[in-house]
Amino acid sequence: MMLPSFRLDGKTAIVTGAGRALAIGLAEAGADVALLARTEADIRLVAREIESGTGRKAYPIAADATSRDQLEAAVDRIADAAGGIDILINNAGMNIRTPALDVTDEEWRTIVDTNLKSAFLASQLCARYMRERGGGRIVNISSVAGHVALRTGVVYGATKAALIQMTKTLALEWGKLGIRVNAVGPWYFRTPLTEKLLADEAFVAEVVSRTPLGRIGELPDLVGAVVFLASDASGYVTGQTLFVDGGMTIYGF
Repeated sequence: MMLPSFRLDGKTAIVTGAGRALAIGLAEAGADVALLARTEADIRLVAREIESGTGRKAYPIAADATSRDQLEAAVDRIADAAGGIDILINNAGMNIRTPALDVTDEEWRTIVDTNLKSAFLASQLCARYMRERGGGRIVNISSVAGHVALRTGVVYGATKAALIQMTKTLALEWGKLGIRVNAVGPWYFRTPLTEKLLADEAFVAEVVSRTPLGRIGELPDLVGAVVFLASDASGYVTGQTLFVDGGMTIYGF
């Protein structure tokens, strides 16, 4: 058989940032999934949904992904319960749309810690377990804002660009360990983070006008890209950023 498998049977995946759609997609592909969020209440229902809908195991674990101590305890707990870690999806992220002249030190720290520090900490901690298993897959959720300039969100854009560069560097360093590191760069998707923005019909019309495929992204579009990068189907792909953007980065916004 020449077609490589997109299945994730027998794998254990961690999804940070309470990524419901990504977690369910990974479970539908066959993986057991651990969901990390600051409070367990945010992910308990998703875990039940995964177990009842897919038959896969789900582990809802409360942890602040910006805290090394909390994250290390969570990763150790998952590895002990599941027997190891194969896949990490660094999905924790946030934005504060402050003009650059008005950004505060607190806003800087909050965005950098959530978007960048958490991804490095989780990658480092999970890679130690992946090394023991002879390899693994890490997928960082970056953004088109890490590649082209958007109108507001200078700190957000800086962290997403840093994620792209971190992806390349970790892929280079950990390739010899069998660990593949890639990223996806979404454009506007319908998520809780974009709910208020996409409630503005004029804004949506402008976004769509700058998107060659002529629509806002839907979560299955993103899930497919992430499952691909987490599976053997992308077995010779590392250090890359796959822009899931309807073609937006062809010319910017």
